[in-house]
Amino acid sequence: MIFSSIFFLFVFLPITLFLYYVVPWKFKNFMLLLCSLIFYAWGEPVYVFLMLFSIVFNYLSGIEIDGYRQNENTKMLRYSFWFTVIVNLAILGFFKYYGFLVNNLNAILPFEIPYRELSLPIGISFYTFQTLSYIIDVYKGVVPVQKNFVSFGAYVTMFPQLIAGPIVRYTDVDAQLSKRTHSLYKFGQGVSWFLRGLGKKVLLANNIGMTYDAIAAILPAERSVLTAWIGCIAYAMQIYFDFGGYSDMAIGLGAMFGFTFPENFNYPYLSKSISEFWRRWHITLGSWFKSYVYFPLGGNRKGMPRTIMNLAITWFLTGVWHGASWNFILWGSLYGVVIILEKLFLGKWLQKIPAVFCHIYTMLLVILGWVLFDTADLPTAFAYAANMFGAGGTPFIDSTAMYQISTYGITFIICIIGCTDLPKLAVEYLKKKLPLLINYGGIAGLMGMFVMCAA
Repeated sequence: MIFSSIFFLFVFLPITLFLYYVVPWKFKNFMLLLCSLIFYAWGEPVYVFLMLFSIVFNYLSGIEIDGYRQNENTKMLRYSFWFTVIVNLAILGFFKYYGFLVNNLNAILPFEIPYRELSLPIGISFYTFQTLSYIIDVYKGVVPVQKNFVSFGAYVTMFPQLIAGPIVRYTDVDAQLSKRTHSLYKFGQGVSWFLRGLGKKVLLANNIGMTYDAIAAILPAERSVLTAWIGCIAYAMQIYFDFGGYSDMAIGLGAMFGFTFPENFNYPYLSKSISEFWRRWHITLGSWFKSYVYFPLGGNRKGMPRTIMNLAITWFLTGVWHGASWNFILWGSLYGVVIILEKLFLGKWLQKIPAVFCHIYTMLLVILGWVLFDTADLPTAFAYAANMFGAGGTPFIDSTAMYQISTYGITFIICIIGCTDLPKLAVEYLKKKLPLLINYGGIAGLMGMFVMCAA
């Protein structure tokens, strides 16, 4: 079940909201847990048991770890903590990387290891990182242990951010699980966030994505330079509005249920360096790796050689987290190399040149990164990149490029403007000049957008 589906919009969400608001406060977390499990089981009826195991295992482990910490039993505290972390990572690793590992072993071994390909449990990367954040914070004494099983289960399974984030750390919602405010204003803000995200996903991402799908399906020998660039720019727009739209919808849904979730995107395509880009893109993932990998390794506190190593490890793991493919590993590692170079000397150079060149440098690397990120394998990615730079006698322009420009040119312009903060600045300016028009016009605009999305 996805947020932009008709069933979710007109059946699941209205019923869930009705049940949530009619029950007394003490049953609201239980109702949220129940509805979230139904949401998950709708698409993964078997893997819901895996999620239930994760909830029970981490709930009991948290209590055990807290007990050892309170009793100052350092030895058992460490054993219990590392056992819990290893079990969580082993489950994630088995389902996400088992096939990748066996395939690579079969490529180098003189015999073949037979295996059955497993479907990836939806959201396992997200809810595993959420449970790990809880376990680590309890181990460090950052947060009190959660002894209410229902509240802990609601935190792990919360359907608004289960599929695509943002990654909500336990520290973000600890207090909200036991006490949060519900108001018409907050609910309205949530609806506004949700509808904006829905518009990004349905009206922009889905439409601009058709351009990339059509171009990616063309054989490399039949793809011109301009066509290749149009395709990867279209994909850059698609992934931003798709992922950003889902994050906005998740934040909006959270507000409808009284929660405040962290924002996940802050106009990343306005960045002037790769380091800045990753402070603006998928903010909750970057924050997670910084807090639970980079800083524990020593961060930048132990000299430049150690800082470089810590960055390399962090970005290698970032690539691995995104998927079981050499494409993702190379994608994350290359970003790590660029960020290390910016840390060493490139960042100082970027500060001395005009901002427009910094922006071009950043977007060029980001767009090339998306080629690696989306293509099925490394040879396909390299062939696409070769098209972009005219290798092998690739023509500069063809009829496909002209067709895509004439068909989706206006969509491209809307998407490019939507990637900037110009719409936000325009609304803020008009709010001061014509507040009634913006308030009521905004409501009418959101309602119209919802009708178009449903249509």
